[in-house]
Amino acid sequence: MHDSAHVVEQPGLRHHFADMEQQRASATLGMWVFLVTEIMFFGGLFLAYLVYRSAHFGAFAIGSEHMDFWLGTINTVILLCSSLLVALSVHAVQVGKTKLCAVLLLIAALCGVGFLGVKGVEYYGHYQEGAVPGPYWHLDLPQGTDVQNVQMFFYIYFVMTGLHAIHVTIGIGLLAVIAWFAWKGRYSPAYHNPVHVSGLYWHFVDVVWIFLYPLLYLISAKKA
Repeated sequence: MHDSAHVVEQPGLRHHFADMEQQRASATLGMWVFLVTEIMFFGGLFLAYLVYRSAHFGAFAIGSEHMDFWLGTINTVILLCSSLLVALSVHAVQVGKTKLCAVLLLIAALCGVGFLGVKGVEYYGHYQEGAVPGPYWHLDLPQGTDVQNVQMFFYIYFVMTGLHAIHVTIGIGLLAVIAWFAWKGRYSPAYHNPVHVSGLYWHFVDVVWIFLYPLLYLISAKKA
């Protein structure tokens, strides 16, 4: 009874952890394990891309010429800014500014929405141009072009960017929920694991795009 009377209850501490530090370390480790599986998943796609690109560089360069360089660049800037906002939100909650944390997370989520909007415009441009592989393919290419492998470039492009867009969508929902809880005062300098691990996920999404951008948009030097 004497020992239990001196136990200090810590808000946010789950019963199966000894203290907040152990809980934070466990949550961070769990997120990193998850991110490693995601890295292996995207790593397989990157490997497939690099194998085809090395074997059919000319066709992939032609495919890259049909990427919208400026839309890709705008989306890169959007995601970089969103990652900065998420990093600032983690610092804000660490110093007790939970309202500011919520606002920063919400703006980062809106950046994600903006990213998807720009990507949607780009996808529609590909559709109009006839660069969607399959029955809608009618891309105007020079005679003698390796059409099959130009289509392969677009197959890989749509798979990789589509999966990335799904991850962005999940991240938007995650950031929005965490922002709501932060606004309601659920987090504090002592307990902000969800903000931290959500930030790790969003940074991962950003890093994936940082690899996609040069691989897909910067193959050819013939850019407008």
